[in-house]
Amino acid sequence: MRVRVATTILGITTALLALPACSTDTVGTEPAAPPSARTGKPTSSTTVLSPAALESRLLDENDLGSGYLRKPERPAQHDDVTVIGCPALNELGGGAAIGGSLSFPRKAKVSFTYGSGSSEVSEELYSASATELSDGIGRIFEAMTGCPAYQVVAGGTPIDMASQKLASPGGLGDEQWSQLLTASTAGGSTVVKQTAIRAGSLLLVVSGSPALVDRHLDKALDKATATS
Repeated sequence: MRVRVATTILGITTALLALPACSTDTVGTEPAAPPSARTGKPTSSTTVLSPAALESRLLDENDLGSGYLRKPERPAQHDDVTVIGCPALNELGGGAAIGGSLSFPRKAKVSFTYGSGSSEVSEELYSASATELSDGIGRIFEAMTGCPAYQVVAGGTPIDMASQKLASPGGLGDEQWSQLLTASTAGGSTVVKQTAIRAGSLLLVVSGSPALVDRHLDKALDKATATS
């Protein structure tokens, strides 16, 4: 069964299609950060933030350090994408199956390249009621990690996807989700880690090269949940 869907799987498919055709296992060369020294959860707020407020809480080059370059925002793409071989995603139906339920009006996003540009990390912030955020991200993560292998066809290019549920980072926010995706095409394969954390009415999603996600997750959550 084929289902016509939107152009991104939580923003990942777009990033994968943008990678060089010769990319092979671009997992990032920066070493992962040591375990967090966090002593407690950040304060969870029920206040729904505006897009401008979310934008101000995104990481920037000063937060990340040397070697990072911000990527220009890409125009929205509306190409049809087909998902094959994942009944769990099919059951969600259409755009909701791969990100439609994250189309909250209050959102902000930033992406960076690192080093030679073959490694990337992106941050997305959403704000809505805790129930809306939890239901939206939870259903999609459950469906995606329930399919160990499936295929995405975008613009005529087949991408073989393999998903693996990862242990969620403990002690961060109110709810956590994490997964590892491997996308393979004729040009090679790319590994993407994605971790989502809900803190009250705020949802943080960090995606990209596994080492970069691990290194910057804590600081992204700290800045996103700062009350000052």
